Amino acid sequence: MGLRVLHVLDHSAPLHSGYTFRTLNILQEQRRLGWQTIHLTSPKQGATDAPSEVVDGLTFYRTPNDGQLGLLAQMKRTAARLREIVDEQGPDLIHAHSPVLNALPSLWVGRRRRIPVVYEMRASWEDAAVDHGTTREGSMRYRVSRALESFALSQADQITTICEGLRGDIASRGIAADRITVIPNAVDVAAFHFNAEPDVALRKQLGLDGATVLGFAGSFYGYEGLNLLLEATRQMLPRHPTLRLLLLGGGPREEDLKRQAADLGIAERVVFVGRVPHKDVQRYYDLIDILAYPRLPIRLTELVTPLKPLEAMAQGRMFVASDVGGHRELVRHGETGFLFKAGDSGALARGIESLLAQRDQWPRIRAQARRFVEVERTWAASVARYDEVYRRAIAARGRVAVALG
Repeated sequence: MGLRVLHVLDHSAPLHSGYTFRTLNILQEQRRLGWQTIHLTSPKQGATDAPSEVVDGLTFYRTPNDGQLGLLAQMKRTAARLREIVDEQGPDLIHAHSPVLNALPSLWVGRRRRIPVVYEMRASWEDAAVDHGTTREGSMRYRVSRALESFALSQADQITTICEGLRGDIASRGIAADRITVIPNAVDVAAFHFNAEPDVALRKQLGLDGATVLGFAGSFYGYEGLNLLLEATRQMLPRHPTLRLLLLGGGPREEDLKRQAADLGIAERVVFVGRVPHKDVQRYYDLIDILAYPRLPIRLTELVTPLKPLEAMAQGRMFVASDVGGHRELVRHGETGFLFKAGDSGALARGIESLLAQRDQWPRIRAQARRFVEVERTWAASVARYDEVYRRAIAARGRVAVALG
């Protein structure tokens, strides 16, 4: 019998986010390896009294949530539900995924039940709180958040993270190198159509016939720097009158961006599509000539690698990305994509115009980018790294390593 791993998650499908896409790929690949995966979501999944939900053939146990819960109440609810699932399912190991609100309950239950705990830090809690505007760097809440994160990291049997930037941050907290493993973000290349032809009817429906289309798909958070993309579009329009900007997704900055487009006098050149079902996203990607990822230079973006540039490479889409640390770790400038100075709308405009001026090089760059993800960024290669992580965690608790495959 394969290893039984209980994954404790902030949220899961059917919600859409980079977090849920990473989770689904991890679970699917672990099951292909013969491991048995069990899945519990925290109260952050949303208000529910349903004990479980089946999504994409996977059963997700839910934590009851009857409304707004404080942080301590969230952790208590998660711990209580986790105890029930542990007693019912008998996992060999608990794999807690960010945030620390999942790690602490997992450690409480794991220690009482003598079950190894692996903590996967996808972003530090204190940095996420700063980004979402709920606290300020250096404030008391920030310091407490960082202390809780550091405590969880010190207590976990093994730690995984998504990139080298976060590995360095974890090590700076005094965590031994042999307890930290990078499980990088990846893509299922078979799920992306390489150099697909655009949907003519959809292009016409959106008013993009004859246009050179810039685009972004994702959540509209402040750190994504979409205000710079709007300003860069304004700067380029006199020289490139056929430019149109396609923004796919939504989020807390959506209304601000719509107001900015109107104030800049470019509202008729910007198409806000809204959120679309995941199965339809590819149709919109296929309309875009150049994707833009203008993330702002803050601690979170310097440390954390996103999924979007990898998805662009898998599809053969040309893109420009700001030179924050998370992008530099993924993108080989001039080979798989193009970088520009973060926080500078003029640099973004120049980067896009430079790319437009070398269309003859696009086929070569597209092929190199696709090859990069096929060789270096597959989920099979990434998820295989959990084998040694789990073995070490089990050994740390003095348990016999069960068959992992």
